[in-house]
Amino acid sequence: MAPNSISSRSPIGRLAILKNAKFLRTLRRIQFSGQLLLRDAHGQQWSFFLYQGFVLYAVGGVHPVRRWRRNLGVYCPQAPSYRIAWQHALAQIDQSDLFAGWEYALLCAWVEQQQITSVQAAKMIRAITAEILFDIEQSVGVTEQTKPIAFSSKPTLLIEVGDALASTQTLWQVWQDARLSAYSPNSAPIITQPEQLKKDRTPEFYQMLAKLLNGQRTLRDLAIRMQRNIMEITASLLPYIQQGSIKLVTPADLSAPIGQKVLSQTPPRSVNLPQSAQKKSPTAADSKKPLIACVDDSFWIRHTMEQLLTSAGYRFLDIEDSLRAIGILLARKPDFIFLDLVMPNANGYEICEQLRKISCFKKTPIVILTGNDGYANRLKSNFVGATDFLSKPLDAGAVLNAITKHLDQGIVNF
Repeated sequence: MAPNSISSRSPIGRLAILKNAKFLRTLRRIQFSGQLLLRDAHGQQWSFFLYQGFVLYAVGGVHPVRRWRRNLGVYCPQAPSYRIAWQHALAQIDQSDLFAGWEYALLCAWVEQQQITSVQAAKMIRAITAEILFDIEQSVGVTEQTKPIAFSSKPTLLIEVGDALASTQTLWQVWQDARLSAYSPNSAPIITQPEQLKKDRTPEFYQMLAKLLNGQRTLRDLAIRMQRNIMEITASLLPYIQQGSIKLVTPADLSAPIGQKVLSQTPPRSVNLPQSAQKKSPTAADSKKPLIACVDDSFWIRHTMEQLLTSAGYRFLDIEDSLRAIGILLARKPDFIFLDLVMPNANGYEICEQLRKISCFKKTPIVILTGNDGYANRLKSNFVGATDFLSKPLDAGAVLNAITKHLDQGIVNF
């Protein structure tokens, strides 16, 4: 596939305001191919992968996985947003295709499989590169090192350096003009003096504010969630930050689906994924394998669960319709049930409670899946008879460990 580059809308030479971006302008001029490694005085590291001066991808910094998932939701909303789905997709990708990181490998694979378009992928790469350039611009004592790569073919996805630089320059100039240079968009606001913020506000508005400003959503996350400009959000919070009603903290990053790979000197190849394994006719031996059911209205969750569990040697039962779930479960009597908490028409609590009233499901392991891992949810899950509780985004190891744990305890259908 020919590389998809996006033409620069602003000449690179005019972007001198970005003091830490001079290395990219130089490498663009000399058409450098390879890896550019950067490190600041505090030990933060970033890597740019370049082909003839064009950017393939950029990684590193304080929140690489959070940054990836946030931009994936904006530019590729049809792509799977759960870690377990990424893990399964990566298991089918050749290790040599991870030379620029697992994120770039996934984008190339999804483009090749026509799950996303090349335009979507290019927009996402440009946005991620611009975020990293902004973070580098806020850093001090930045040093650089290059490692050439002899590419044997043109990479699938490329963006013009000037595009990312132009986006970064615009935001950086506005950020400085608003006197926000000392504040990182990777910081997360959290309320420290609730009484100050409750003044002249309705209880409903304050509760909404407290939910958003919980120290777990960065300023960048809030901008996406609230569909507002990040500079406006930060500027509106600034008076409360300065008076101490709100403070900024740095939340932990999300877990990566695999460890970040060190650059290999092996030239990258075009991504050629193996075709999905053809489904085989069931055999007598297959019928003795444990049957695992997943009741979830998300196609991606069910599809990824199927790929993971069948690869692990289990049979799989896919149930999308929560209203038909109990009837299907009664007909098939699975040995293990994963049950989504939030679904249209009937929720996981209701289904679990009804299943426990049926004799054949009294001892069947039922694991609740939810994106809200709170104490109240866990307490209610226990009350309705759930065996266990897993948080989304799902982790492949946690899913398989839950099955092993409860099936090994001998909790199966009679």
